[in-house]
Amino acid sequence: MPPSALLPVLLGFLIAVGPVSTDMYLPAFPAIEAALGGRPGTAQITLATWFAGLAIGQITQGTLSDRLGRRLPLLFGTALYTLASAGCALSPDLTTLAVMRFIAAFGGSASMVIPRAMVRDVADGHMAARLMSRLMLVMGVAPILAPTLGGFVLKVADWHTIFWIAAAYGALGCAVVWKLLPETLPERGRVKLGPAALIGRYRAIGRERSFITHALILGFASFTTFAYLGGSPDVFIAHFRLTPSQYGIVFGSCAVCFIAATQVNPRLLPRFGFSRLLHAGVAVSLLAGLGLTGLAVAGLGAWWIYAVLIALGTASMGFTNPNATVGALSRHAAHAGSASALMGTLQYMLGAGSGLLVGLAADGTARPMAVLMLIGALGATAADLARPRRPG
Repeated sequence: MPPSALLPVLLGFLIAVGPVSTDMYLPAFPAIEAALGGRPGTAQITLATWFAGLAIGQITQGTLSDRLGRRLPLLFGTALYTLASAGCALSPDLTTLAVMRFIAAFGGSASMVIPRAMVRDVADGHMAARLMSRLMLVMGVAPILAPTLGGFVLKVADWHTIFWIAAAYGALGCAVVWKLLPETLPERGRVKLGPAALIGRYRAIGRERSFITHALILGFASFTTFAYLGGSPDVFIAHFRLTPSQYGIVFGSCAVCFIAATQVNPRLLPRFGFSRLLHAGVAVSLLAGLGLTGLAVAGLGAWWIYAVLIALGTASMGFTNPNATVGALSRHAAHAGSASALMGTLQYMLGAGSGLLVGLAADGTARPMAVLMLIGALGATAADLARPRRPG
Protein backbone atom coordinates (compact mmCIF):
# COMPACT_ATOMS: atom_id res chain seq x y z
CA MET A 1 0.00 0.00 0.00
CA PRO A 2 1.57 3.36 -0.99
CA PRO A 3 2.09 5.96 1.77
CA SER A 4 -0.67 8.21 0.41
CA ALA A 5 -3.20 5.40 0.82
CA LEU A 6 -1.81 4.28 4.18
CA LEU A 7 -1.79 7.74 5.78
CA PRO A 8 -5.59 8.01 6.44
CA VAL A 9 -5.52 4.55 8.04
CA LEU A 10 -2.65 5.47 10.36
CA LEU A 11 -4.16 8.85 11.25
CA GLY A 12 -7.57 7.27 11.76
CA PHE A 13 -6.09 4.73 14.16
CA LEU A 14 -4.44 7.49 16.17
CA ILE A 15 -7.35 9.92 16.24
CA ALA A 16 -9.61 7.05 17.35
CA VAL A 17 -7.97 7.36 20.78
CA GLY A 18 -10.68 9.96 21.43
CA PRO A 19 -13.76 7.80 20.83
CA VAL A 20 -12.09 4.71 22.31
CA SER A 21 -11.30 6.55 25.54
CA THR A 22 -14.65 8.33 25.63
CA ASP A 23 -17.07 5.67 24.50
CA MET A 24 -15.73 2.36 25.78
CA TYR A 25 -16.29 3.18 29.44
CA LEU A 26 -19.74 4.79 29.07
CA PRO A 27 -21.59 1.51 29.81
CA ALA A 28 -19.50 1.23 32.99
CA PHE A 29 -20.74 4.49 34.56
CA PRO A 30 -23.20 2.75 36.94
CA ALA A 31 -20.56 0.14 37.87
CA ILE A 32 -17.91 2.81 38.51
CA GLU A 33 -20.30 4.80 40.69
CA ALA A 34 -21.21 1.69 42.67
CA ALA A 35 -17.59 0.59 43.11
CA LEU A 36 -16.16 3.99 44.03
CA GLY A 37 -19.03 5.22 46.17
CA GLY A 38 -20.49 7.90 43.91
CA ARG A 39 -24.13 8.87 43.58
CA PRO A 40 -25.86 8.42 40.19
CA GLY A 41 -24.48 10.97 37.74
CA THR A 42 -21.11 11.49 39.45
CA ALA A 43 -19.17 9.38 36.93
CA GLN A 44 -19.86 12.13 34.38
CA ILE A 45 -17.28 14.22 36.27
CA THR A 46 -14.55 11.93 34.96
CA LEU A 47 -15.87 12.57 31.46
CA ALA A 48 -15.76 16.32 32.06
CA THR A 49 -12.13 16.16 33.26
CA TRP A 50 -11.29 14.12 30.16
CA PHE A 51 -12.70 16.86 27.94
CA ALA A 52 -10.92 19.54 30.00
CA GLY A 53 -7.62 17.72 29.52
CA LEU A 54 -8.22 17.57 25.78
CA ALA A 55 -8.97 21.29 25.68
CA ILE A 56 -5.80 22.27 27.54
CA GLY A 57 -3.61 19.65 25.89
CA GLN A 58 -4.46 20.56 22.32
CA ILE A 59 -3.35 24.17 22.62
CA THR A 60 0.07 22.83 23.70
CA GLN A 61 0.38 19.90 21.32
CA GLY A 62 -0.53 21.88 18.20
CA THR A 63 2.14 24.48 18.92
CA LEU A 64 4.75 21.81 19.58
CA SER A 65 3.91 20.08 16.31
CA ASP A 66 4.44 23.33 14.37
CA ARG A 67 7.82 23.73 16.07
CA LEU A 68 9.16 20.16 16.28
CA GLY A 69 7.34 18.37 13.48
CA ARG A 70 4.40 16.02 13.79
CA ARG A 71 5.93 12.70 14.86
CA LEU A 72 7.80 13.60 18.06
CA PRO A 73 4.87 15.28 19.91
CA LEU A 74 2.63 12.42 18.79
CA LEU A 75 5.02 9.85 20.22
CA PHE A 76 5.43 11.51 23.61
CA GLY A 77 1.72 12.37 23.90
CA THR A 78 0.65 8.80 23.14
CA ALA A 79 3.14 7.45 25.69
CA LEU A 80 1.71 9.75 28.39
CA TYR A 81 -1.81 8.64 27.47
CA THR A 82 -0.75 5.00 27.87
CA LEU A 83 0.72 5.50 31.33
CA ALA A 84 -2.24 7.57 32.58
CA SER A 85 -4.73 4.98 31.28
CA ALA A 86 -2.96 2.41 33.43
CA GLY A 87 -3.35 4.89 36.30
CA CYS A 88 -7.10 4.99 35.63
CA ALA A 89 -7.28 1.22 35.98
CA LEU A 90 -5.55 1.44 39.38
CA SER A 91 -7.60 4.37 40.73
CA PRO A 92 -9.06 3.74 44.22
CA ASP A 93 -11.64 6.55 44.14
CA LEU A 94 -13.47 8.91 41.80
CA THR A 95 -11.14 11.84 42.50
CA THR A 96 -8.06 9.86 41.47
CA LEU A 97 -9.87 8.53 38.43
CA ALA A 98 -10.84 12.06 37.39
CA VAL A 99 -7.23 13.26 37.75
CA MET A 100 -5.87 10.30 35.78
CA ARG A 101 -8.44 10.94 33.07
CA PHE A 102 -7.27 14.55 32.84
CA ILE A 103 -3.63 13.46 32.43
CA ALA A 104 -4.57 10.80 29.88
CA ALA A 105 -6.49 13.42 27.91
CA PHE A 106 -3.57 15.85 28.01
CA GLY A 107 -1.36 13.21 26.39
CA GLY A 108 -4.06 11.81 24.12
CA SER A 109 -4.83 15.27 22.77
CA ALA A 110 -1.75 14.93 20.55
CA SER A 111 -3.49 12.12 18.70
CA MET A 112 -6.54 14.31 18.13
CA VAL A 113 -5.06 17.65 17.08
CA ILE A 114 -1.95 16.62 15.14
CA PRO A 115 -3.61 14.25 12.61
CA ARG A 116 -5.90 17.10 11.48
CA ALA A 117 -2.86 19.30 10.97
CA MET A 118 -1.21 16.49 8.99
CA VAL A 119 -4.23 16.39 6.68
CA ARG A 120 -3.78 20.12 6.12
CA ASP A 121 -0.06 19.54 5.47
CA VAL A 122 -0.83 17.38 2.46
CA ALA A 123 -4.19 18.67 1.13
CA ASP A 124 -6.70 21.56 1.02
CA GLY A 125 -10.25 22.30 -0.16
CA HIS A 126 -12.27 19.43 -1.60
CA MET A 127 -9.27 17.10 -1.48
CA ALA A 128 -8.83 17.79 2.22
CA ALA A 129 -12.56 17.26 2.84
CA ARG A 130 -12.38 13.91 1.04
CA LEU A 131 -9.30 12.89 3.00
CA MET A 132 -10.94 14.00 6.26
CA SER A 133 -13.99 11.88 5.41
CA ARG A 134 -11.77 8.86 4.73
CA LEU A 135 -10.06 9.45 8.04
CA MET A 136 -13.44 9.64 9.80
CA LEU A 137 -14.45 6.34 8.20
CA VAL A 138 -11.46 4.70 9.87
CA MET A 139 -11.98 6.41 13.22
CA GLY A 140 -15.73 5.80 12.95
CA VAL A 141 -15.20 2.10 13.58
CA ALA A 142 -14.13 2.98 17.13
CA PRO A 143 -17.46 4.39 18.38
CA ILE A 144 -19.25 1.36 16.92
CA LEU A 145 -17.03 -1.16 18.65
CA ALA A 146 -16.03 0.72 21.82
CA PRO A 147 -19.31 0.77 23.82
CA THR A 148 -20.16 -2.75 22.64
CA LEU A 149 -16.73 -3.90 23.76
CA GLY A 150 -17.19 -2.06 27.04
CA GLY A 151 -20.52 -3.81 27.63
CA PHE A 152 -18.98 -7.19 26.81
CA VAL A 153 -16.02 -6.56 29.15
CA LEU A 154 -18.44 -5.82 31.98
CA LYS A 155 -19.99 -9.25 31.46
CA VAL A 156 -16.71 -11.11 31.92
CA ALA A 157 -14.61 -8.69 34.02
CA ASP A 158 -14.88 -5.40 35.89
CA TRP A 159 -14.52 -1.77 34.85
CA HIS A 160 -10.75 -1.73 35.54
CA THR A 161 -10.21 -3.98 32.53
CA ILE A 162 -11.63 -1.30 30.23
CA PHE A 163 -8.79 1.03 31.13
CA TRP A 164 -6.18 -1.72 30.75
CA ILE A 165 -7.49 -2.17 27.22
CA ALA A 166 -7.14 1.57 26.65
CA ALA A 167 -3.54 1.39 27.89
CA ALA A 168 -2.81 -1.42 25.45
CA TYR A 169 -4.34 0.63 22.63
CA GLY A 170 -2.06 3.52 23.56
CA ALA A 171 1.00 1.27 23.54
CA LEU A 172 0.07 0.07 20.06
CA GLY A 173 -0.37 3.72 19.01
CA CYS A 174 3.20 4.43 20.15
CA ALA A 175 4.41 1.60 17.93
CA VAL A 176 2.43 2.96 14.97
CA VAL A 177 3.97 6.42 15.32
CA TRP A 178 7.49 5.06 15.86
CA LYS A 179 7.53 2.53 13.02
CA LEU A 180 4.99 3.56 10.37
CA LEU A 181 3.91 7.19 10.48
CA PRO A 182 5.70 9.51 8.02
CA GLU A 183 6.66 13.08 8.88
CA THR A 184 4.44 15.50 6.92
CA LEU A 185 6.00 18.77 8.09
CA PRO A 186 9.53 19.20 6.72
CA GLU A 187 12.18 21.14 8.61
CA ARG A 188 11.83 24.19 6.36
CA GLY A 189 8.12 24.47 7.20
CA ARG A 190 8.55 24.48 10.98
CA VAL A 191 7.98 27.67 12.93
CA LYS A 192 9.78 28.58 16.16
CA LEU A 193 8.05 31.35 18.06
CA GLY A 194 8.55 32.92 21.48
CA PRO A 195 5.66 33.27 23.94
CA ALA A 196 4.70 36.79 22.81
CA ALA A 197 4.75 35.87 19.13
CA LEU A 198 2.80 32.70 19.87
CA ILE A 199 0.09 34.61 21.73
CA GLY A 200 -0.04 37.04 18.82
CA ARG A 201 -0.48 34.16 16.40
CA TYR A 202 -3.39 32.70 18.36
CA ARG A 203 -4.95 36.15 18.60
CA ALA A 204 -4.65 36.65 14.85
CA ILE A 205 -6.12 33.22 14.10
CA GLY A 206 -8.99 33.78 16.54
CA ARG A 207 -9.88 37.14 15.00
CA GLU A 208 -10.21 35.70 11.51
CA ARG A 209 -13.95 35.45 10.87
CA SER A 210 -13.91 32.35 8.72
CA PHE A 211 -11.83 30.46 11.29
CA ILE A 212 -13.79 31.44 14.39
CA THR A 213 -17.25 30.81 12.91
CA HIS A 214 -16.29 27.40 11.52
CA ALA A 215 -14.52 26.52 14.78
CA LEU A 216 -17.62 27.54 16.76
CA ILE A 217 -19.79 25.33 14.57
CA LEU A 218 -17.49 22.41 15.35
CA GLY A 219 -17.38 23.39 19.03
CA PHE A 220 -21.15 23.57 19.45
CA ALA A 221 -21.52 20.33 17.49
CA SER A 222 -19.19 18.81 20.09
CA PHE A 223 -21.31 20.37 22.86
CA THR A 224 -24.29 18.49 21.38
CA THR A 225 -22.35 15.27 20.96
CA PHE A 226 -20.89 15.30 24.46
CA ALA A 227 -24.27 16.03 26.04
CA TYR A 228 -25.37 12.80 24.34
CA LEU A 229 -22.22 10.92 25.41
CA GLY A 230 -22.52 12.02 29.04
CA GLY A 231 -26.29 11.69 29.34
CA SER A 232 -27.11 8.63 27.26
CA PRO A 233 -25.94 5.95 29.74
CA ASP A 234 -28.36 7.23 32.39
CA VAL A 235 -31.12 7.75 29.85
CA PHE A 236 -30.94 4.32 28.20
CA ILE A 237 -29.57 2.14 31.03
CA ALA A 238 -31.02 3.77 34.16
CA HIS A 239 -34.22 5.36 32.78
CA PHE A 240 -35.25 2.99 29.96
CA ARG A 241 -33.69 -0.09 31.65
CA LEU A 242 -31.61 -1.31 28.72
CA THR A 243 -28.70 -3.58 29.59
CA PRO A 244 -25.13 -2.32 28.98
CA SER A 245 -24.91 -4.63 25.97
CA GLN A 246 -28.18 -3.31 24.53
CA TYR A 247 -26.96 0.24 25.12
CA GLY A 248 -23.78 -0.65 23.21
CA ILE A 249 -25.89 -1.77 20.25
CA VAL A 250 -27.90 1.48 20.30
CA PHE A 251 -24.72 3.51 20.54
CA GLY A 252 -23.09 1.55 17.73
CA SER A 253 -26.14 1.98 15.49
CA CYS A 254 -25.94 5.74 15.92
CA ALA A 255 -22.24 5.60 15.06
CA VAL A 256 -23.08 3.69 11.87
CA CYS A 257 -25.28 6.62 10.83
CA PHE A 258 -22.37 8.98 11.44
CA ILE A 259 -20.02 6.85 9.33
CA ALA A 260 -22.54 6.57 6.51
CA ALA A 261 -22.89 10.36 6.41
CA THR A 262 -19.11 10.88 6.35
CA GLN A 263 -18.92 8.67 3.28
CA VAL A 264 -21.83 10.31 1.51
CA ASN A 265 -20.28 13.72 2.19
CA PRO A 266 -17.31 13.43 -0.25
CA ARG A 267 -19.61 12.09 -2.97
CA LEU A 268 -21.81 15.18 -2.67
CA LEU A 269 -18.95 17.68 -2.40
CA PRO A 270 -18.38 18.16 -6.17
CA ARG A 271 -22.06 18.99 -6.69
CA PHE A 272 -22.90 21.06 -3.61
CA GLY A 273 -19.60 22.19 -2.08
CA PHE A 274 -18.64 21.91 1.59
CA SER A 275 -20.33 25.20 2.57
CA ARG A 276 -23.84 24.08 1.63
CA LEU A 277 -23.33 20.60 3.03
CA LEU A 278 -22.17 22.16 6.30
CA HIS A 279 -25.32 24.29 6.40
CA ALA A 280 -27.50 21.22 5.80
CA GLY A 281 -25.79 19.29 8.60
CA VAL A 282 -26.36 22.12 11.07
CA ALA A 283 -30.03 22.36 10.09
CA VAL A 284 -30.65 18.62 10.57
CA SER A 285 -28.98 18.74 13.99
CA LEU A 286 -31.31 21.54 15.03
CA LEU A 287 -34.39 19.60 13.92
CA ALA A 288 -33.25 16.50 15.86
CA GLY A 289 -32.60 18.62 18.98
CA LEU A 290 -36.03 20.19 18.80
CA GLY A 291 -37.67 16.78 18.49
CA LEU A 292 -35.74 15.27 21.39
CA THR A 293 -36.43 18.21 23.68
CA GLY A 294 -40.11 18.22 22.87
CA LEU A 295 -40.43 14.52 23.75
CA ALA A 296 -38.28 14.76 26.87
CA VAL A 297 -40.05 17.80 28.33
CA ALA A 298 -43.43 16.18 27.69
CA GLY A 299 -42.22 12.86 29.13
CA LEU A 300 -43.33 11.00 26.02
CA GLY A 301 -41.81 8.41 23.70
CA ALA A 302 -40.29 4.94 23.87
CA TRP A 303 -36.52 4.43 23.96
CA TRP A 304 -36.34 3.63 20.26
CA ILE A 305 -37.86 7.00 19.30
CA TYR A 306 -35.09 8.75 21.22
CA ALA A 307 -32.57 6.46 19.52
CA VAL A 308 -33.89 7.35 16.06
CA LEU A 309 -33.73 11.09 16.72
CA ILE A 310 -30.22 10.78 18.19
CA ALA A 311 -29.18 8.75 15.14
CA LEU A 312 -30.48 11.55 12.91
CA GLY A 313 -28.51 14.14 14.87
CA THR A 314 -25.43 11.92 14.86
CA ALA A 315 -25.66 11.49 11.10
CA SER A 316 -25.73 15.26 10.69
CA MET A 317 -22.29 15.41 12.33
CA GLY A 318 -20.94 13.39 9.41
CA PHE A 319 -21.53 16.50 7.29
CA THR A 320 -20.84 19.11 9.96
CA ASN A 321 -17.53 17.92 11.40
CA PRO A 322 -15.31 17.36 8.32
CA ASN A 323 -16.62 20.42 6.49
CA ALA A 324 -16.34 22.74 9.50
CA THR A 325 -12.78 21.49 10.07
CA VAL A 326 -11.80 22.19 6.47
CA GLY A 327 -13.45 25.62 6.58
CA ALA A 328 -11.58 26.56 9.76
CA LEU A 329 -8.14 25.41 8.57
CA SER A 330 -8.35 26.39 4.91
CA ARG A 331 -6.66 29.79 5.30
CA HIS A 332 -4.03 28.66 7.78
CA ALA A 333 -1.67 26.38 5.85
CA ALA A 334 1.43 28.07 7.33
CA HIS A 335 0.42 27.24 10.91
CA ALA A 336 -2.07 24.40 10.63
CA GLY A 337 -0.95 22.90 13.95
CA SER A 338 -1.67 26.09 15.90
CA ALA A 339 -5.01 26.62 14.14
CA SER A 340 -6.00 23.00 14.71
CA ALA A 341 -4.98 23.30 18.37
CA LEU A 342 -7.01 26.45 18.92
CA MET A 343 -9.99 24.85 17.20
CA GLY A 344 -9.64 21.69 19.29
CA THR A 345 -9.30 23.65 22.52
CA LEU A 346 -12.50 25.55 21.80
CA GLN A 347 -14.18 22.30 20.81
CA TYR A 348 -13.30 20.46 23.99
CA MET A 349 -13.83 23.40 26.32
CA LEU A 350 -17.42 23.39 25.13
CA GLY A 351 -17.46 19.60 25.39
CA ALA A 352 -16.15 19.70 28.96
CA GLY A 353 -18.84 22.20 29.92
CA SER A 354 -21.52 20.03 28.36
CA GLY A 355 -20.25 16.88 30.08
CA LEU A 356 -20.17 18.63 33.44
CA LEU A 357 -23.63 20.16 33.04
CA VAL A 358 -25.30 16.92 32.02
CA GLY A 359 -23.90 15.24 35.14
CA LEU A 360 -24.91 18.06 37.49
CA ALA A 361 -28.40 18.27 35.99
CA ALA A 362 -29.07 14.52 36.01
CA ASP A 363 -32.59 13.92 37.34
CA GLY A 364 -33.42 10.41 36.15
CA THR A 365 -35.09 11.63 32.95
CA ALA A 366 -33.99 12.43 29.40
CA ARG A 367 -34.56 16.17 29.87
CA PRO A 368 -31.00 17.29 30.76
CA MET A 369 -29.48 15.43 27.81
CA ALA A 370 -32.11 16.62 25.33
CA VAL A 371 -32.07 20.28 26.42
CA LEU A 372 -28.26 20.46 26.29
CA MET A 373 -28.22 18.82 22.85
CA LEU A 374 -30.66 21.50 21.68
CA ILE A 375 -28.52 24.30 23.15
CA GLY A 376 -25.55 22.97 21.21
CA ALA A 377 -27.56 22.83 18.00
CA LEU A 378 -28.76 26.42 18.52
CA GLY A 379 -25.18 27.59 19.05
CA ALA A 380 -24.04 25.87 15.85
CA THR A 381 -26.92 27.45 13.98
CA ALA A 382 -25.95 30.93 15.17
CA ALA A 383 -22.33 30.39 14.13
CA ASP A 384 -23.45 29.04 10.74
CA LEU A 385 -25.52 32.18 10.13
CA ALA A 386 -22.52 34.36 11.04
CA ARG A 387 -19.88 32.67 8.89
CA PRO A 388 -18.82 34.19 5.54
CA ARG A 389 -20.39 32.46 2.58
CA ARG A 390 -18.03 31.10 -0.04
CA PRO A 391 -18.40 28.72 -2.97
CA GLY A 392 -17.23 25.16 -2.37
